[in-house]
Amino acid sequence: MTKRYAFFLPLSLALALPAHAQVQNIDKVNGAITAVAGQRYGTLETVNGSIRIEAGAQTGTAETVNGSIRVDANAQSGSLEAVNGGITVAQNARTGAIETVNGAIRVETGVAIGGSVSTVNGSVFIDRGGRVAGAIETVNGSIGMVDTDVTGGIETVNGDVTVGIDSHVRGGLVYRKPRQWLSISQRRLPRVVIGPNARVDGPLVFEREVTLYVHQSATTGAITGARAVRFSTLTPPAE
Repeated sequence: MTKRYAFFLPLSLALALPAHAQVQNIDKVNGAITAVAGQRYGTLETVNGSIRIEAGAQTGTAETVNGSIRVDANAQSGSLEAVNGGITVAQNARTGAIETVNGAIRVETGVAIGGSVSTVNGSVFIDRGGRVAGAIETVNGSIGMVDTDVTGGIETVNGDVTVGIDSHVRGGLVYRKPRQWLSISQRRLPRVVIGPNARVDGPLVFEREVTLYVHQSATTGAITGARAVRFSTLTPPAE
């Protein structure tokens, strides 16, 4: 997957670094990497190993091929990329774009993401107070959020989508048509929920069949390719 977003460094961090400051880059083939709490680093790269950015640490981009990435509370990092492994970001952290191929992405409360969030095979969940400067994209995996602001849109092929209570998606929602016929085990229709007080500004476009529920207090753009079922309870009807 190509890198579509440049290195993200919060302004407060950039101003805090003197012009002559030197930071350590870490590059490995085999082995885990730990960015120690409260310290500053440049890029973190490994092929076979996980990456841990401890609480309050400040780093550049973090990339691994075979391994997971975890960013602890109040840490700051550039973009995060894992090929085979999940990515977890703890509360009140700041990161650049987040991308994985085979793995889930979980973002805890109060996290600011300075780019898009994407995965091919894996779910995405963003908890309360999350801010995403780009879009959210998956191919095979669910997308969920609660009280989250997404500057871009949502795009997926397979998997459920929940735009949860008080969330705001500014760029619409698109389900792309699968490129091949689904197997028997995949014939359950994706379930799409636009929850209480949620808002999707752009169009909702469905190139494949889904089950769509829209809360009576939610607002959306134009809907094409699906029929919205309205509901007034906290959660939509069980299927």
